[in-house]
Amino acid sequence: MIKKLSLFMCGAAIGAFSILAVSQSTLQLTDQAVAASADTYRQLNLFGDVFERIRADYVEQPEEAELIESAINGMLTSLDPHSSYLSPKNFRDMQVQTRGEFGGLGIEVTMENGYVKVVTPIDDTPAQRAGVLAGDLITHLDGENVQGLTLNQAVERMRGPVKTEIKITVRREGADGPIDIAIVRDRIRIKSVRSRKEDDIAYLRVTQFNEQTYDGLKKAIETLQDEIGADRLKGYVLDLRNNPGGLLDQAISVSDAFLDKGEIVSTRGRESRDTQRYNARSGDLTKGLPIIVLVNGGSASASEIVAGALQDHRRGTVLGTRSFGKGSVQTIIPLGKNGAIRLTTARYYTPSGRSIQAQGIDPDIELFQDLPEELKGRAESSGEAGLRGHLSSEDGEEKSGSQAYVPPDVKDDKQLQFAMALLRGEKVDTAFPPDPEKAAKN
Repeated sequence: MIKKLSLFMCGAAIGAFSILAVSQSTLQLTDQAVAASADTYRQLNLFGDVFERIRADYVEQPEEAELIESAINGMLTSLDPHSSYLSPKNFRDMQVQTRGEFGGLGIEVTMENGYVKVVTPIDDTPAQRAGVLAGDLITHLDGENVQGLTLNQAVERMRGPVKTEIKITVRREGADGPIDIAIVRDRIRIKSVRSRKEDDIAYLRVTQFNEQTYDGLKKAIETLQDEIGADRLKGYVLDLRNNPGGLLDQAISVSDAFLDKGEIVSTRGRESRDTQRYNARSGDLTKGLPIIVLVNGGSASASEIVAGALQDHRRGTVLGTRSFGKGSVQTIIPLGKNGAIRLTTARYYTPSGRSIQAQGIDPDIELFQDLPEELKGRAESSGEAGLRGHLSSEDGEEKSGSQAYVPPDVKDDKQLQFAMALLRGEKVDTAFPPDPEKAAKN
């Protein structure tokens, strides 16, 4: 059987999901799955009766395919927040996300007041070369107003075949009026690893785990080692904050980059025979230098696997706030031309045997950011435990709610500044209450 493990938290959704993709024709059913009871078949007949009544008597002619899709999705979503039906289009979109490569413009975007706002144009992409700037508000796509579209719908329209053209209309601060920009789509590769030197510290920011991540991390480590110099390099900051996850094999490879031996993660399904363990190979790319891993309430799935592996092996110090707590694995089962289903089939565990489901990774050093007034009370992630219908924690106790704010300015980033001070051996105060609001109540 061809298998591919991955873990991902969909950016537009409220939760994270892990994925175990299997080939369509080699699925094996357990005895329990094959032997349905007589009552089950009566319920299936009930479903058929309801479907026929809707098809015959509903006030408007329903789309039969949509009825079936909705019924399938309802069945799956009743199980837990991460099981669902993927339409052919959604299945293709998921594959694009995990590949980290698509035909498009090369901009990171968000929504603001009904318009698409450019967060930043990606370096050396059609959008950057055409003059798109951070802060631009995209108001029209090929003359069509973007108001009324969701962010996903707008992104889908901007993506398309390589070498095709799209005209975007933007509002720019300081400009006299709307600006039309013609852009020819090209192949865009999502940069999942960003790096820079902070004097004698190597800073590595992993934004997601796609097919490019390990190679990008390896290249970044080599570049920073050359730029800083082996004699000056004090250590590494691995920033996984607000990283929603991604491919499991990449999470394993990233963990392996910092480990010489030992288990990285294990997955366990309903049956004991479904247990799989993944171990590190010899060779530490960082040559044993200290590592501090930054996490927060937006760090999920694959991010938690990396943080948990380095924490359990005492290879890295985890700093920040409690992570999301997404510890279940889903199987992606292709349905030919009909898309796929995503079904929760296992939990994953850190090397010490911890399940982080609905609990998350607790940092070794808990440190909260100082929030701007307008964000106080609004920078919390509810975590996995806050999702309706989530799998329960195996340990009973569940933890939800964790700060998920990263300041845009490095000098205001309390967690990063603290991490770099630790790596430099500077004196830091670890005795103070980490949360200013908690301190005020005491």
